[in-house]
Amino acid sequence: MLGLLAHKWNWKKRRKAAGRPYDQPNVIFGAEVHVCWEKFARYFDVEMRMVPLKEDCFTLRVDEVKKLIDENTIAVGAILGTTYSGQSDPIVELNQLLLDVKKEKGWDIPLHIDGASGGFVVPFTTPDLVWDFRLEQVKSINVSGHKYGLVYPGVGWILWRDETDFPEELVFKVDYLGGWMPTYTLNFSRSSAGVLAQYYNFLRLGKEGYRQVMTNCLENAQHLAKQLQKSGKFTMIHRGDLLPIVAMRLEKKITGYSVFDLSSKLRERGWVMSAYTLPPDAEHIAILRVVVRENFSRDMVNLLFQDIMEACDKLEEPQESVAPRSRDKHRPIC
Repeated sequence: MLGLLAHKWNWKKRRKAAGRPYDQPNVIFGAEVHVCWEKFARYFDVEMRMVPLKEDCFTLRVDEVKKLIDENTIAVGAILGTTYSGQSDPIVELNQLLLDVKKEKGWDIPLHIDGASGGFVVPFTTPDLVWDFRLEQVKSINVSGHKYGLVYPGVGWILWRDETDFPEELVFKVDYLGGWMPTYTLNFSRSSAGVLAQYYNFLRLGKEGYRQVMTNCLENAQHLAKQLQKSGKFTMIHRGDLLPIVAMRLEKKITGYSVFDLSSKLRERGWVMSAYTLPPDAEHIAILRVVVRENFSRDMVNLLFQDIMEACDKLEEPQESVAPRSRDKHRPIC
């Protein structure tokens, strides 16, 4: 939200300096974004140009973004590991689109990367993957420390490519804490515990420690995905290739129960396995998601798979019908 606010401010300054109207800003992103994107658009009066999903594509489509871009676009948003499926938007292709737009029309539109989930995984497991400030139009990146940064909620980070991408006018300086201090936040007083915990992990684990932890998470996610695919009951959407997230839907041949039934049955065994429908225009698709954490061992992966199979078997059993009780047998209690 702070990143997009900065981009809106920069866009407004450029428009004012050029003597152009600045009352109709818009921001472009996919329907698979976190709800904070929609909150930004509504709270700060920015037109939300959302690209819907498709049956065969659960990420942002470059061709659709191209149709929506105009001189009032303050930024384009891309996700490195979506909340819904763990997949990543085509960041390199989006960057190239914005470079082409800048060359052809002179619109310097920034690309904001939402790395809430992937920002603490990809740099350690896939360092050669280009998604960050190595791309010219990537101007800001946000990362959540309370996901794979391995600390408790809620601590997050926002990084800008260059000091010039961050509008100084949005920074307030206060001196009532005993010295001049800059502040750029929306939620006022907060505990510093998350920052300290994150700093501790940086020192304790280091780059190599994070690499080992995240690699182990990925391997466990991929192991689970392989077992689920071999079962013949699931169509895999994400196999833990990029992030330690496994997302799948039931095979079309399975009609006797839904992912919601399976999720409910697994709760009886203590597993909280999210089931939900996808955003527009893929609302008819319901999926299951497993987020593999750092303390999720290989033994637990095997146990989860076993419980999933047993839950499926239970749901496939013929359900006994229970004859309704006659009303004349009811007795008042008072």
